[in-house]
Amino acid sequence: MHRVALASLVVVISLAVVLVVSGFTQPPAPAQAQEDPQAVAPTSELRPGQLEDPGQPRFNTSGWSTDFSISSLPFDQIIGGGPPKDGIPAIDAPVFESIGAAGQWIDGQAPVIALELNGEAKAYPMAIMTWHEITNDTLGGEPVVVTFCPLCNTAIAFKATVDGVVRDFGTTGNLYFSNLIMYDRQTETWWQQATGLGVVGEQMGTQLEFLPAQIISLDQFETDHPDGTVLSRETGFNRSYGRNPYPGYDRADESPFLFFGTSDGRIAPKERVATTGTGDQAIAFAYPELSEVGVASETIDGQPIVVFWAPGARSALGDSSINDSDDVGTTGVYRPVVDGRTLTFVRDGDIDTPITDVETGSTWSITGVATDGELAGTQLERIVSADHLWFAWAAFNPDTRIWEPPSSSDLG
Repeated sequence: MHRVALASLVVVISLAVVLVVSGFTQPPAPAQAQEDPQAVAPTSELRPGQLEDPGQPRFNTSGWSTDFSISSLPFDQIIGGGPPKDGIPAIDAPVFESIGAAGQWIDGQAPVIALELNGEAKAYPMAIMTWHEITNDTLGGEPVVVTFCPLCNTAIAFKATVDGVVRDFGTTGNLYFSNLIMYDRQTETWWQQATGLGVVGEQMGTQLEFLPAQIISLDQFETDHPDGTVLSRETGFNRSYGRNPYPGYDRADESPFLFFGTSDGRIAPKERVATTGTGDQAIAFAYPELSEVGVASETIDGQPIVVFWAPGARSALGDSSINDSDDVGTTGVYRPVVDGRTLTFVRDGDIDTPITDVETGSTWSITGVATDGELAGTQLERIVSADHLWFAWAAFNPDTRIWEPPSSSDLG
């Protein structure tokens, strides 16, 4: 009991440090919503998902041009995380360096958000993203936004073009279900990071297009993309890159910070899960069960998928130094079909045994690339997925089915 209380105190103190470093030393004054006609103005025609009366804001509405009369979220559940608008600064002019240069300050197991688009590959170290949460970038000629919410462990990338207009994004300083609420600087619409949906303002109900980003190690990124580049510490800001401001936050059985939703008790609240699908087709694969088998085969919307798990990537939320954090492994979700043939994947052995396919005996990496055998060089089709802490995914996807390993009788 004392250990849990002490760990929670450490997290709170660490969060306070983040706020101070961000240039924010005290919470904003309570919003005077009744004096802000935008915040309470009625709307004559409701859109799908829009609340007729979202209530009185508990967050600060001053300094925003957002149309607060349009919202799909109840205002009493939007919580100020501490920093104000852009108090956690997005990276708007990212600088990149070679993998070798990045390896001088983060180790090979350091977690990065890997993204490949139109033949170009980049890695965004969690050691940097933890302090900024958003990077506005261009990849393969396509405007993109790469995001990370430390309180939910959600690393998600989106196309940044909406309705033909390129958007750039910043942090609102607010949370819903403990998840980052972003905003675009063109319309000041608020967007939910976990879902990619516009939730408050002009673009409410608009869906950002997901990109298949993946958390992997720097070593794995180098194996797959030896000529790839890595986000540099030359951000224009002075931060303790490589230090984790949320030490011990990912202890699975502890309560999340600033989460006021209903907890789904089927899995420990901060257990890592690999997730994919939406609505009643959403499915979650808990890391402990997934790591036991290495491979999980499932069907979503009548289509087969396969989920890989492999060791080799550290937690971004464990030790105070990410380079010293535990190896929590990483996942990938793919379409298990090559040239019209559905493959069966297995891992025969302990966690260090490679994944192979039964049909050709080829060996496969966590990123879905055949590294040896008949199919060497083949890339499985990536499926959009993410690695969340369970409480956050379940809050937005309450109908999620939890994958269970097949029993010995199922295996025959």
